[in-house]
Amino acid sequence: MDSYTVALNFKQKSESSRLFLALWPDDVTRARLSDLSLSLRLKTSQLVSPHNFHVTLVFIGRVNKASELLIKQRVTDISSRSFTLIFNRISYWHKPKVICLTTLMADPHLMALAEKLNNTVIECGVQTDTRPFNPHITLARHVSTFDEHDCEPLVWKAESFCLVESCSEINGVNYKVRDRWSFENRNFL
Repeated sequence: MDSYTVALNFKQKSESSRLFLALWPDDVTRARLSDLSLSLRLKTSQLVSPHNFHVTLVFIGRVNKASELLIKQRVTDISSRSFTLIFNRISYWHKPKVICLTTLMADPHLMALAEKLNNTVIECGVQTDTRPFNPHITLARHVSTFDEHDCEPLVWKAESFCLVESCSEINGVNYKVRDRWSFENRNFL
């Protein structure tokens, strides 16, 4: 690859962001998630940083500034009432080798919000993941095996959704909230 191509790729990458829409836990919920992940007794290097805990609603991927602005404008009109998430199972997903906190019964408002956000991103001209939405919180990565089990329910009241940027840094990936939309005082789905 010549130096012009390398410079062009760097410029395009720096003018775009890797984004997703997510539910972002409050500090109390984040602390409880951290305690739960530490109780798994895995290598510290395998645990997801507590700052990165979230529930992905829609993975957007790498988009330019114009697409990001359009998505932000369009999702502003999406509303939902606050709802409660109850995660009660620690699951192991073999192919990606991750341990996740999952739920046996997702709230209908969560499912409706994820579908509406996904459709809105697609209407903005961005291809999204075609796999069915499966609400989860990743607790650990690069785990070769793990015995799944039920756990004490973790209850989380969702009151907003966020646009989050995935930033590759020296110490790994760091997620940064770029924008937040509260469910309060809005029309309901």
